[in-house]
Amino acid sequence: MIRTADRLHTVEEYYFSKKLREVRGLMAEGRPIINMGIGSPDLQPSADIVASIQNAVLEEGAHQYQSYQGLPELREAFAAFYNSKFGVTADPVTEILPLMGSKEGIMHISMAFLNPGDEVLIPNPGYPTYSSVTKLVGAVPKYYGLKQENGWLPDLDALEDENLDKVKIMWVNYPHMPTGARIAKIELEKLVSFAKRNDILLVNDNPYSFVLNDEPTSILAVNGAKDVALELNSLSKTFNMAGWRVGMVLGNSDHINAVLKVKSNMDSGMFYGIQKGAIEALKSSQSWYDDLNEVYRKRRALIFKLADLLNCTYDTDAVGMFVWAKLPLGSKSSEAFIDEILYDKNIFLVPGTIFGSNGEGYIRFSLCVTEDKIEEAISRF
Repeated sequence: MIRTADRLHTVEEYYFSKKLREVRGLMAEGRPIINMGIGSPDLQPSADIVASIQNAVLEEGAHQYQSYQGLPELREAFAAFYNSKFGVTADPVTEILPLMGSKEGIMHISMAFLNPGDEVLIPNPGYPTYSSVTKLVGAVPKYYGLKQENGWLPDLDALEDENLDKVKIMWVNYPHMPTGARIAKIELEKLVSFAKRNDILLVNDNPYSFVLNDEPTSILAVNGAKDVALELNSLSKTFNMAGWRVGMVLGNSDHINAVLKVKSNMDSGMFYGIQKGAIEALKSSQSWYDDLNEVYRKRRALIFKLADLLNCTYDTDAVGMFVWAKLPLGSKSSEAFIDEILYDKNIFLVPGTIFGSNGEGYIRFSLCVTEDKIEEAISRF
């Protein structure tokens, strides 16, 4: 018998991979499923972005291997974007590395900085990939609780009462997924100071900065943050380019070079046309962001109505492309609650528990659903 690697015993198949098979099975039976689970933008990139990739495929050398570090003009566009949007200065030659989506960056960073047995601080609730990648590289997840009463922010005082000697990386994610919580600059400053005191690499995963958020923040805007921090970002949500797989990691040259050592052994460079499209996206005017958020604002208002029908509560000031809703007292578990809705109303929602134990009692709605579909979902109740 051919056996799989032991590391596979530490992780399960990604929740959405499993659950969407079930949903597709129901659809194959003829059920009119409305999928409100996935955060995959259903809107289109701008016409200029699409034209850019179309024109690029005809350019000389477009179909050859590309640089592991991406086109110089792409790195320059990322640098200009970060300077304009966050007030962050980054050297496009040494401090920016394009990625095939920020999700691969989670793996690359983990491989670059973690040894087996090292510990990793992971938010609960938080993006499940932080945990699975940590386990796959042989490191140990060390969860820190985020709670609604604390604004979904880490309790750094409580963390410092624990033994942090083995902790090498701390994952943070603001604006936060799944809760939509924002973070003030003073809280980012506290995180940077905490990381410096404890010799921890702080990684902020920042793909939701511009969705229904008028105060975008970057951890790299904190004075001295580059000493201990990296930041991941992505074009998936902001520019409706999820399937293009394009993002970046920013930080000091030593940290970026460490990530590049891993990345250069994992792929052979990003397709030229995608890079040209990304450059065009990063030049987008303010009207792009305004129009995008107007669509999401209308959808969110309807999702709030749907949440009201389910007697859920939610934070109207939360940002990002999801609505994180608290179930009414006395409800079934989050998973039982969403399964009942799936089978009774043919609506797929996400249970908070897939993001960690602190997600029990919550469900998540995606805004990547058209207004007419949301209205249809409302009518089913």
